[in-house]
Amino acid sequence: MLELRHFKLIAAVADTGSLAAASRQLHLTSSALSHQLRDAEERLGVQLFQRRQRRLLLTGAGEKLLLSARRVLSEVAQAEAVCRAHPQDDLLRLSTGCYTVYGWLPPILGRWQAEHPRVELRIVLEATRQPLGALLNGELDLALTTDVPRQARLAQTALFEDELMLVVPEDHALARRGHVTAEDLTREHLLTYAAPREQLDVFTRVLWPAGIEPHRVSPVPLTEALIELVRGGIGVTALPEWMLPDQRHGLRTVRLTPRGIRRRWSAVTRASRQRPAPLTHFIQLLRERFSHHGKAGPRAASRRGAPPRMGGAPRASPPD
Repeated sequence: MLELRHFKLIAAVADTGSLAAASRQLHLTSSALSHQLRDAEERLGVQLFQRRQRRLLLTGAGEKLLLSARRVLSEVAQAEAVCRAHPQDDLLRLSTGCYTVYGWLPPILGRWQAEHPRVELRIVLEATRQPLGALLNGELDLALTTDVPRQARLAQTALFEDELMLVVPEDHALARRGHVTAEDLTREHLLTYAAPREQLDVFTRVLWPAGIEPHRVSPVPLTEALIELVRGGIGVTALPEWMLPDQRHGLRTVRLTPRGIRRRWSAVTRASRQRPAPLTHFIQLLRERFSHHGKAGPRAASRRGAPPRMGGAPRASPPD
């Protein structure tokens, strides 16, 4: 039996003509959509699309299924609209663009729960790293993430900016440089989070625009492990300053590209959704927490367990 995600995929590919374009519409990776399409075709035992001149075109079976898919999606959208017209005030569902971000929440939760003792905060871990798709699908009420695309269905509240830095051992050849370029990473062992490369800024904003592939890439599941591996001379990684520990013995940070790679963090909700008071208050507390670290600077803010507020160094324009 097909699932709702399959119907969304079929409609998106039919509308856009490619998995790459559909991935942007659905806020999923092309590889994830390719897997979903293969799964749908295997469940049905028929081919739904065929490739012609770089476009994916529906087969006869696909055309018939598209009619049903649009009908199902329309009915689901109507049902969701009815539910959203009466927002649930006793539940706040939250996810983020990075697991480390969950460490921001404990200092905020005490104040928030004191004001809203009957409201449950539910952290949706499975939506981490791709929270916008879950938000638009009605599976979340709030997403904390970076560089949100401007679109009518999303409302975002700016929280702060950070800068992605190259973290290297203190005796590394790049440690004393004012900045590094993508070309400087061609001989490096790059340690990254265990996530698809499309979700990692060091690839999408530094390496891929320059057509560069590091000598070796190793995924590592935990921030603490990334830092200790770099400290031990195993490789280099890319992290913002606020993720680094107070004790930085053995580590150095170097700017990525001459202008730096700055990221804008925002609290994001659905624009069409009426914000209940608990959600509005939670966003207000987030803004207050991050606004308190401007004068102390990024390192002092990091020592307090939070990133700096928005401002400071000018934000670099994203690469082409």
